[in-house]
Amino acid sequence: MTRLPLATTREPAAGTDAAGRVPTIIGESRAIRELFAELDRLAHVDVRVLVTGESGVGKELVASAIHASSARARGPLVAVNCAGLQETLLESELFGHVKGSFTGAYRDKAGKFELAHTGTLFLDEVGDMMVRMQSLLLRVLETGEIQKAGADR
Repeated sequence: MTRLPLATTREPAAGTDAAGRVPTIIGESRAIRELFAELDRLAHVDVRVLVTGESGVGKELVASAIHASSARARGPLVAVNCAGLQETLLESELFGHVKGSFTGAYRDKAGKFELAHTGTLFLDEVGDMMVRMQSLLLRVLETGEIQKAGADR
C-alpha cells in the first residue's frame, strides 16, 4: 500500500484534525500512484494549482496534501467554500474590507488572501461564483495583488 507522506502543522488548520494532522491519502492503484507523483511534483514548485473533479472526490484532501508537502506548510491552509456565501459577503471574505466601507464594517478586516499569504488558499466551488467575482479572482491570479472592499488602492 502506498501512502503520501504528509507533514503535520504546528497549529490546526483547515483540513486537519484536532491534533493538526493532515488526513492521509491511501491507495495502491496505478491512478493513485500517478496522483502521488503529481502531488509530489506540485509540492516542490511555487505555482497556482487547479484541482478539478466532481463533488465529493477529495479536492480539498488533494489541496491539503500539496500544502503539507510544500514549502508553504508552515503557513496556514485557508479553505473557502465560494458557493456557500453570497457575492457581497464573498468579496469581503476573500479580499477583506476597510472600516466604513459598508454597513457593519466597524473595523478593517483581513481577507482570506491576506490570511493565507504565507500558506495556501483553497477555493472550493469557484465555478459557482458569479461572473463578476470570477473576474476579480482572475485579476488577483494574474497580478498577485488584492484590493480590499472600500479601499482606494
